Amino acid sequence: MTTPIVEMRNIEKFYGRIHALRGVNLKVNPGEIVGLLGDNGAGKSTLIKVLSGAVPYTSGQIFIKGREVQLNSTNDAIANGVETIYQDSALVPQLSIARNLFLGRELRKGPRWMDRMDTAEMNRVASELLRRVGITKNIPPTTPISGLSGGERQAVAIARAMYFDSDIIILDEPTNNLGVAETQGVLNFVRDARDKGHACIFIAHNIHHVFQVCDRMVVMRMGTVAADDLTPKTSTIQDVENVITGEHLAA
Repeated sequence: MTTPIVEMRNIEKFYGRIHALRGVNLKVNPGEIVGLLGDNGAGKSTLIKVLSGAVPYTSGQIFIKGREVQLNSTNDAIANGVETIYQDSALVPQLSIARNLFLGRELRKGPRWMDRMDTAEMNRVASELLRRVGITKNIPPTTPISGLSGGERQAVAIARAMYFDSDIIILDEPTNNLGVAETQGVLNFVRDARDKGHACIFIAHNIHHVFQVCDRMVVMRMGTVAADDLTPKTSTIQDVENVITGEHLAA
């Protein structure tokens, strides 16, 4: 039996009197892309923030590769192989593309006591990664993030997760504000991550993009999991939309 890369059991989250997550269970297996769907307020963002260490959960358990972990911060999540790409990219506008790609994990060169950043290598890797995520323009890796479009910023955030080869990559609306080439670069990246045995959680309002890359879809409604076994092979877009809106309950 395959051990899930990530398993969340009976996750509860309260914000004061607001019951945001209600006994949520979620499993993601190696080499699996799971689409996480639901209307605004369904609990998707809260669940992802819990898994990324950005928000503490009230109760429940989280297992990474079969081992229970405590994710008390985003650093805890990163240390356990969880990389999250948020919709707002979480980049530092004043720093260059290359510096953002390696922020907190800068490449070094020379004797350890000199502690010099390997700027040339970071710039080289940055240029290569931008091409892999579909940016065809010749953008110098020394360009500040503030000089990029919204789509280009999102591509930089995705390139960062690509380079550090995390066990599980969470993509929160990764194709928002992207052009056609950049969107295809993102979808190709997700497929490539799956082929290498990594797991992805793909959050998107564009169900067509979800159907292009996801192996399985999990739908949340009102803080609970309404369905976790929908697949592009066995379900239609209309089927998924019916679960999101609750129409399937009236059928």
